[in-house]
Amino acid sequence: MQYVWAFVIGGAICVLGQLLFDVVKLTPAHTMSTLVVLGAIVDGINVNGKSLYDRFIEFAGAGATVPITSFGNALVHGALQEYELHGWIGIITGIFDVTSAGVSAAIIFSFLAAVVARPKG
Repeated sequence: MQYVWAFVIGGAICVLGQLLFDVVKLTPAHTMSTLVVLGAIVDGINVNGKSLYDRFIEFAGAGATVPITSFGNALVHGALQEYELHGWIGIITGIFDVTSAGVSAAIIFSFLAAVVARPKG
């Protein structure tokens, strides 16, 4: 049943993004930024000592961790964890600590794709 919920929730997040793109007429960059900020806001909401996005991940699994909203979740989650450990400086270091591997992979694979595909633009 978890596969079904992951599919439904992940699909719902994608439908939300498509609606922002088609109906609201946001650019792809604005749509992506909106979904990242939405994920960050949902992670910042605590219910009984646990973030709402964490509860969402427990329910939907990969349906909540694969879409771009999880990047906003990771940013806020890392910043809040490091803030508790190191104070205000932890907000800055926590953001990079959690997301650096994903950002680095995106840069490296984009470079390799550009080398192989020889972009025209």
